[in-house]
Amino acid sequence: MSEIEFLKLENQKLRNYILLEVSEIEFKNRVDEIKQNFQNSADLERLIVPILDRIEKIKSEKLSIASELNLN
Repeated sequence: MSEIEFLKLENQKLRNYILLEVSEIEFKNRVDEIKQNFQNSADLERLIVPILDRIEKIKSEKLSIASELNLN
């Protein structure tokens, strides 16, 4: 792999990391909004659990990319 190809690949991984970071923040904000709007609702857990699961997947993906890019 040439240095240019390597840099392009590394750049793409970094962009993916940034997108995941933004997504995680947006999902966390959404969970906060749902908690505020459905405080006393029996549906609260049903609404936020899938989002929390997605946040965990994003964290895992970020960790993998961070390790590849030596961001830790």
